[in-house]
Amino acid sequence: MHFCPLNSGVRRQTQSGMVDTPTTFADVAAFIGEFEGRRLPKARWTHEGHLVAGLWYVWHFGAAEALEKLRVKIRDHNTSVGTLNTDSSGYHETITRLYVEGIGRLCSSSPGSTLEEVLAKLLSSPMASSEWPLSFHSAERLFSVRARREWVPPEVATGGQSVA
Repeated sequence: MHFCPLNSGVRRQTQSGMVDTPTTFADVAAFIGEFEGRRLPKARWTHEGHLVAGLWYVWHFGAAEALEKLRVKIRDHNTSVGTLNTDSSGYHETITRLYVEGIGRLCSSSPGSTLEEVLAKLLSSPMASSEWPLSFHSAERLFSVRARREWVPPEVATGGQSVA
């Protein structure tokens, strides 16, 4: 494993202010420790934070097991910061699965790369946009109660690449 010094994250502007996105193995591990320990502040649970967590779990467990773990851990985190997991808030199955599968493909296409290298690719890929799932679903379908509760397969062609 490759370890880098702490505190070398990238500062990004979010709706709630400036937030550090971890970019080193050590910083990602610390972020995940806070996430799993239900100590991660809500302000740090940004889109990039979701990507970091997704990569960590896919990197260590593979996409299928990562998805199982993230289903529980995202809901737990949401509860810890007062976000309700309902039909209109909190955990979203289809979005989570799209990103986990996309991250899985990125990891598979990066043999021999370090976690930091794959994270840099991820943060500069189309998945870095929170709009990325809309390339597979209409907004109406993606933000439906059904898509939040359960996997809804893409309705838009994916260029021969499966997201499931």
